[in-house]
Amino acid sequence: MTDQELHDLVVKISDDYFKKPFRHKAFFNPRLRTTGGRYMLRSHNIEINKKYFEQLGEDELIGIIKHELCHYHLHIEGKGYKHRDKDFRDLLKRVGAPRFCSTLPEERKRKSRQRIIFYQCTSCKLIYRRKRSINTIKYVCGKCRGKLAKVKDMTVE
Repeated sequence: MTDQELHDLVVKISDDYFKKPFRHKAFFNPRLRTTGGRYMLRSHNIEINKKYFEQLGEDELIGIIKHELCHYHLHIEGKGYKHRDKDFRDLLKRVGAPRFCSTLPEERKRKSRQRIIFYQCTSCKLIYRRKRSINTIKYVCGKCRGKLAKVKDMTVE
């Protein structure tokens, strides 16, 4: 699918589901990594992550477009366009748009193999479990202010 085909699809979905025109640009952004799409407040353009179309298909792409069009139309009308706003949640339900996009298969693999690091206080023996390593010189035990020592580093599936 090209950027022009994506733009035409966004215009069609806007007309069919929202009964309003889409007057800005819609295109694929290869730099998007953690989200399916993005509505730009200043330019009113919509950017879509092409990986979601390639890995999850056209139905997922249509859901992402509907979600971003909810942001677009509500922002243009001056209504609540943010995820927590009632206007936004109501419009999502009305057009059948998902609140969040699905997780990519490659992200599921990465999330299933998580690194866990255990630290233990040398004074009170309290164990801390962390996903990221911490500077044991800078940080101390929250309970007794004792020194922390790295106990174990493991990968969990």
